[in-house]
Amino acid sequence: MSETQNIKTQRAGGILIITIDRPEARNAFDLATAQQMQVAMDMLDADDSLFVGVITGASDTFCAGADLKALARGERPATLERGGFGMFRKPSIKPLIAAVEGYAVGGGLELCLSCDLIVAASSAKLGLPEVRNGSVAIGGGLFRLPRRMPHHLAMELALTGDIREAAYFHQHGVVNQLSFPGHALQDAVALGQRLVQNSPLALAASKAVVQAANEQTEAALWEGQRALVAKAFQSEDRQEGLRAFAEKRKPIWRGR
Repeated sequence: MSETQNIKTQRAGGILIITIDRPEARNAFDLATAQQMQVAMDMLDADDSLFVGVITGASDTFCAGADLKALARGERPATLERGGFGMFRKPSIKPLIAAVEGYAVGGGLELCLSCDLIVAASSAKLGLPEVRNGSVAIGGGLFRLPRRMPHHLAMELALTGDIREAAYFHQHGVVNQLSFPGHALQDAVALGQRLVQNSPLALAASKAVVQAANEQTEAALWEGQRALVAKAFQSEDRQEGLRAFAEKRKPIWRGR
């Protein structure tokens, strides 16, 4: 296990477990934490032996958003390269799973929405309460949330600042899987293990195309997806996958 002050990383096979560890601030982000999250994202992107990232929080809570004390000092929890919390604008190119216990509010929910899959304990609570404090959620939540649930329900959450239980978000398709309290990380890692059975290049390429689908017209996607999937299609892994299928065995992925 490698450890920094506020972010811990641990390898579990092809999975990188990233733990936010600021229990004294309910895992809220200051500048140092954002910088360390960027380091974790860079590590995940650069290491061919890592296929998937799982983000979780220590001490039975996910993330309470931005550290308001740090904000009051004029400190912004963002990096130039990846944006807010060290990942909002530019998450890892590899699949990310949020494992949520306790509260994921404000930037904590936006952190979840920066991930590709969300596993949440049934006792978890999520929301965008910024308007209650005269603020606005600018970490992507106001445009990512209505892409994942009905427009008027997302608008209600944004305008009321209501915090809802995970079951509400699961019902409306934002949360992929509900877990028993205390089991979100275990279940998120199990989901990650399902993903790592697949080619890492195909995973990253598939993620890129799905993300582009939210941002481009269908006509542009037909043209653009070739560039997004070219590396995966031309890879040794693709040839290995085809051979393994023909030979009725499990493929051996090498990430190249």
